Amino acid sequence: MANTTVPTKGNLLATKKSLQLSRTGFELLDRKRNILIREMMQLIDHANSIQSKIDDAYTAAYAALQTANITLGICKELAATVPLDNGLNVAYRSVMGVEIPMVELEKSDDVEPVPFGLHKSNTALDIAYQQFQKVKELTAELTEVENSVYRLADAIKKTQKRANALKNIMIPRFTATVKFITEALEEKDREEFSRMKVIKAQKQKAQQLEEEMKAAAAS
Repeated sequence: MANTTVPTKGNLLATKKSLQLSRTGFELLDRKRNILIREMMQLIDHANSIQSKIDDAYTAAYAALQTANITLGICKELAATVPLDNGLNVAYRSVMGVEIPMVELEKSDDVEPVPFGLHKSNTALDIAYQQFQKVKELTAELTEVENSVYRLADAIKKTQKRANALKNIMIPRFTATVKFITEALEEKDREEFSRMKVIKAQKQKAQQLEEEMKAAAAS
């Protein structure tokens, strides 16, 4: 596509400034992308570790629940006595402008270890309850990590897209425009220099002819 920018010194300065800003913007976006990728990879490793723990916790919890069902019968009525847990809090921290959730389960020292009456439950049900408590805590932690990874991945994708636009479109475009204007101004300067040389030569020739005519008249 032909460059339609008018080759003036003002446009050259403006285009050079835009080129410098584009290069600086690309460097910042590239740095941001690398930081986000490093943060995401750490969270992925953490997620894999939590996933292994949560799989083991679910296995132990359902095994304990099965034992409780065998020893007590169906534990539906006892399960209904477990209070609703509203102690889930979500806050956010910023990583390079990306809001990352922090999920926290409130823990109170006043809450009894298990909510069942001793005369209606047994050790197996207590173990099942404690195991599902672990599952709940690990699930909240895994939710935080997976949501953070999703947000970081989305931010990395957008950052990469902007960086590619600067690197592959804007920077080459501004570079070509600077080259076009520079070459046009240089050509204009050469033409002006050549024109001035011709004018100077013509003036010198006219002056010499005038001096010769004056000399001839005097003689």
